[in-house]
Amino acid sequence: MIHTSVDGDVAVIELDRPERRNALDTAQCLRIAEAIRVLPDDGARAVVITGRGSSFCSGADFGEVHSEGFRAALTDMLIAVDTAPVPVIAAVNGPAIGGGTQLAIAADLRVAAPEAAFMVPTARLGLAVDPWTIRRLAQLAGGGTARAMLIGCDTIDARLAHTRGLVDRLGTLEDAAAWAADLATAAPLTLRYNALTLDREDLPVDHPELLAAFEGCWLSEDRFEGERARAQKRPPVFQGR
Repeated sequence: MIHTSVDGDVAVIELDRPERRNALDTAQCLRIAEAIRVLPDDGARAVVITGRGSSFCSGADFGEVHSEGFRAALTDMLIAVDTAPVPVIAAVNGPAIGGGTQLAIAADLRVAAPEAAFMVPTARLGLAVDPWTIRRLAQLAGGGTARAMLIGCDTIDARLAHTRGLVDRLGTLEDAAAWAADLATAAPLTLRYNALTLDREDLPVDHPELLAAFEGCWLSEDRFEGERARAQKRPPVFQGR
């Protein structure tokens, strides 16, 4: 199961299967995907994902990894996190193994506690992660780190992950929530455009989708609000329109 809570503009999703070290089964993947899609509609301007207990997520539940529908549910969860209309921060409080690493890298940003560790041990199990995961890992941490994890079967601790760019900040759930609260005050359309352009490296820079998002920022009411706020020397109040 998962536990969700909301504090102001920030929603927190906690994976809550500590007896299974927050392993992902089909139902868990579907719950996370649904929460990610519903919470912004309910007013959340940023989302933090973390795990209860000592693990962030130990990966796929081996009782279900080979079952019909699991891979589809996992993919749906990753797409939901990756394409969320608001910033998503993974607060990696402990080991993020296999599907746990996939969930963490699907988020826009990652904050890792000292106990965090990242590993994708598919080569030890005769399994495979999808091509998007491999390329995303290389995009974030570099090709060398991706190869070390996927081919060398290395485990990357929090400090090394931060050094390599896989993790954006070192800190706790509270640090991640504070960062999310700050991002919740930023211009939503600009954040969405930035994430889209960074994530869709397959699109040419003159692709209509990118250009429409770019022009949308300049034509938005938020752009004028930013101008008014600067003139009035006050914090802007962005509405995402």
